[in-house]
Amino acid sequence: MKKKGLLAALATPVALFTATLVASEKLYNFAFKRVDYVPETSADKQKYADAYWAYVNWLHRQPVQKWQLNRDDAANHLVAQYVPAKTTSHKTVIVSHGYKGDGETMANYAYMFHNMGYNVLLPDDRGHGKSAGKYISFGWQDRRDYLEWIDQVIHKNGANSEIVLFGVSMGGATVEMMSGEDLPSQVKTIIADCGYTSIEEELAYLLKRQFHLPKFPFVPIVSFINRHRMGYFLSDVSSVEQLRHNKLPIFFIHGEKDVYVPSWMLKKNYRAANGPKMMWQVPDATHAESFWLNPAAYEKHVTAFLSRYMPK
Repeated sequence: MKKKGLLAALATPVALFTATLVASEKLYNFAFKRVDYVPETSADKQKYADAYWAYVNWLHRQPVQKWQLNRDDAANHLVAQYVPAKTTSHKTVIVSHGYKGDGETMANYAYMFHNMGYNVLLPDDRGHGKSAGKYISFGWQDRRDYLEWIDQVIHKNGANSEIVLFGVSMGGATVEMMSGEDLPSQVKTIIADCGYTSIEEELAYLLKRQFHLPKFPFVPIVSFINRHRMGYFLSDVSSVEQLRHNKLPIFFIHGEKDVYVPSWMLKKNYRAANGPKMMWQVPDATHAESFWLNPAAYEKHVTAFLSRYMPK
């Protein structure tokens, strides 16, 4: 083959490879890079906007305390809002927020638990809100940060603390990933609303559904980028593997019409989980909509679960 012919033959695959790398880099930045604002909710959730802002306004009226971790380390400085119970209580819920949200976006759940007599801690995860971090870890680094939040609750509220871990969407996956850690005895139960099985499966699912792109080669390249920037491969970020080590009572909640984190992920997480477990699939609920469809029913189910494992 002549030199020109060889160059021409090589040009197309090289160009394709380069384009794939560029696209994967853009995908990584789109999905993993922090944003310093909370994106608008989807159009189908706009009908809940007035109720959402009413909960946020309620939160703003509370005697909120600012809690911090690593305050002298700018790269790892984390911030949370703490809402004390109406009357002194040894029960605290740590609420883990969703993707590109922050603690304030969980005001509705804070209101619910506050009315149930709990202290409420609302962290901003790494890469979100007022906390540091260039990238979103999808629960993997956050699970370790939450261990420190747990320690702070115990330090401030006493060794007789009883702690609930609660999260929705990415937050649901975060508390699922925490289930496999060596948790203090003060952590009594876990409630995970619409958490995914793993970030690798979730990314592959959304690539196909939203962008009509295959898992290969994009997910492996994104995983390699993440290994370089965050220190771990996407295959490490698994709720399923962590749930296999769970020992605590865990309550799974999931909308039957969820197409963002499909219900087969709920079933896979549920099957993997060790320890006492319950599951509630909410009819007609889309992603993270279970509370909003019927707040009273949601509170009733949560209360029933907690009363079984955290009696008054």
